[in-house]
Amino acid sequence: MAGEISTPRDAASHYNCPMSAFPLHERAIYTIVMAVLWAFSKVMWRWHLEDAEKVHARCADGVVIICNHTSMAEVLPLVTSEWAAGRRVRPIFKSEFNKAGIVRWAFALAGGIPVDRGEADMAALRAAQHALQRGEDVLIFPEGTRVRTDDQPVEVHGGFALIAQMGKAPVSPMAVCGFRDITPAGKRIMRPKKCWMRAGDSVLLEDAPEGMKRRERTQWVEDESIRRMYAIRDALRAEHPGRF
Repeated sequence: MAGEISTPRDAASHYNCPMSAFPLHERAIYTIVMAVLWAFSKVMWRWHLEDAEKVHARCADGVVIICNHTSMAEVLPLVTSEWAAGRRVRPIFKSEFNKAGIVRWAFALAGGIPVDRGEADMAALRAAQHALQRGEDVLIFPEGTRVRTDDQPVEVHGGFALIAQMGKAPVSPMAVCGFRDITPAGKRIMRPKKCWMRAGDSVLLEDAPEGMKRRERTQWVEDESIRRMYAIRDALRAEHPGRF
């Protein structure tokens, strides 16, 4: 694909390179790390992705995965569950995390794509678009930050619908429950807890009501995807009272 490179030379060049084209030693490191994190998160939080088949039910190629965000811990099962299913997922993360060299390298190796918040970051949008077109998945937390309490102000970011439109990909809403509880208030050490994850029915641009213009359809995809994400979250909370 135009503008892409075959082999990454540095952290920045990983963003537009197929993960399958990463150097062999990096792919080996990735596989080992994913296996360790999958096992660690399974033991610590005993998670199981319910209705996992819905994630790619309507598209064998790349999908945009969105999920509510309560803890950094939930990133581990979300990414490693995709890895265990034979998929490669690229998390979208805030560029503020990309300053330290070792962190920048680690995020690049994991397939992450940094985005500059508060502005139209076309480089990040294009990187995500190309990833989807290659069959890689893109993981986005629309809430933008960890929501630690129910009364915390939340600004939902809708760029994921535009990315899905650009990549001609469905949006697959997911939700998690219980991960907020693993780090008690005032503590930094995670503790073993049972947590839950569930996937919902995906949303495509063509699902929008007839007669809508393109921009209106994109907005509809955003609104409907967010509605489904929160509906799944609320259902999990109702099934597991007192867990967030």
